[in-house]
Amino acid sequence: QVQLVESGGGLVQAGGSLRLSCAASGRAFRRYGWFRQAPGKEREFLGACDWSGGRTYYVDSMKGRFSISRDNAKNTVYLQMNSLKPEDTAVYYCAADSFYRSIADHGFDYWGQGTQVTVSS
Repeated sequence: QVQLVESGGGLVQAGGSLRLSCAASGRAFRRYGWFRQAPGKEREFLGACDWSGGRTYYVDSMKGRFSISRDNAKNTVYLQMNSLKPEDTAVYYCAADSFYRSIADHGFDYWGQGTQVTVSS
């Protein structure tokens, strides 16, 4: 059974940092991605990494504050978020891809349940 389990969300003050984790199990994946969805807004693609974590991609608005990494031994992908702002408040989702797609492709076929991140001003 394929599972993606996010953790690490919570309440943080503006300017603070959080690291989200996504533990993957059930099969091998070729690519991992992170998305977020704020209330009343569409889901937003943040970035992705390849199966090893050696290649990463970020949308322009995320460059410099967010970074994606992977621990292959733990089969876990991370989203490090720094200098958080109230507008970063959202549910953050991990996704995984079993197909060969461009690292910047928004298409993923497995999703986690999401973890809430709330940034207070």
